[in-house]
Amino acid sequence: MKPGNPRILTINGGSSSIKFALFEAGDPLQRVLEGSIDRIGLPEATLRVKGLNQADNFTRPLAAPDHTAAVGALMDWIEERLGRVALTAVGHRVVHGGPHYSDPQLITREMVEELRQLTPFDPEHLPEEILLAEAFHRRFPKLPQVACFDTAFHHDLPRVARLLPIPRRYEALGVRRYGFHGLSYSFLMGELARLAGAEAAQGRIILAHLGNGASLAAVRGGKPVDTSMGFTPTAGVPMSTRSGDLDPGLVWYLARSEKMSAKQFNEMVSFQSGLLGISETSSDMRDLMECEAQDVRAAEAVALFCYQVKKWVGAFAAALGGLDTLVFAGGIGENAAVVRTRICDGLGFLGIELEEARNAANEGVISATTSRVTVRVIRTDEEWMIASTVCRVLELGAVKKSALS
Repeated sequence: MKPGNPRILTINGGSSSIKFALFEAGDPLQRVLEGSIDRIGLPEATLRVKGLNQADNFTRPLAAPDHTAAVGALMDWIEERLGRVALTAVGHRVVHGGPHYSDPQLITREMVEELRQLTPFDPEHLPEEILLAEAFHRRFPKLPQVACFDTAFHHDLPRVARLLPIPRRYEALGVRRYGFHGLSYSFLMGELARLAGAEAAQGRIILAHLGNGASLAAVRGGKPVDTSMGFTPTAGVPMSTRSGDLDPGLVWYLARSEKMSAKQFNEMVSFQSGLLGISETSSDMRDLMECEAQDVRAAEAVALFCYQVKKWVGAFAAALGGLDTLVFAGGIGENAAVVRTRICDGLGFLGIELEEARNAANEGVISATTSRVTVRVIRTDEEWMIASTVCRVLELGAVKKSALS
């Protein structure tokens, strides 16, 4: 790293993991290393790091019974690797900004207290995200930290798209469609403009972020029109362990028939459903596709996922008044050619035609030359988006996309 160049650490905390990356601000913004602490709370937790220098690449076991221990170990390694004053700033992915927070901004004591009040909106993510920010503040009290909200991209959805059809009084309490994966969508829109030009980025676009969490967003004129996730990330299409949309009457039915509590219902639809619930074997699309020919449950899980994503593509094309570009991203969207084929099969009436050789090779453009809709595969990069946002908020210099990013 060049002496004096600002260095930004990005933190993306999950329920059982912490992903991180180190960037050097310059022209362009460059990723120096990345890593994760996985399986927090389990005996076999691990710290993984991969960097530009071979010496930075390692995997080692870690004692991480909770997020406090995990972030402590991460900060110890940062001090060991970089030195105590090496960082310029930290950028945090904050999943939920509630009704008020949309623009990225410096984390303050007042913000932390307000985020605590928002915890009922997102009890799976916000407590750990607050814990991570506070831990860094205790260890590095003068280090600026910036919150980048995953709901921000969708903050100004058209009113008709963000209203939920329940009694109006709940809207005043902040109950609305929020949408998530906003950092990914912001990155994808920037990449689309870079790769295809400003005119394409102003067209009618459907972004499909398909990974462990999966959602779609409809964008027109560079602005979000609708998104599949709702008040929580559980809504929309089926995911690895999340159910996606369900009949709300199921809550009352299971309460009567199985004495299921609200907490148990949330546990079921968040961690026991989706691909895992249907297949009864795995939440990983790769596992299911390997055994779908022999296991009807795996085949049905894959089929349901593809069918529901296809329905959302059709619905969003209607909301947009047509379609110019379809973008696949996320672990499944970027790598599972067969899934992309099944989603697009039968959508010729929208103007979608794939070129299967390009699709099988995971090329950047996978649509046929005769296709009226351009279908793209773009590798998303939430960490780069966080780092570039921190540079913008703190005015740290250029954030041009790097070929190494």
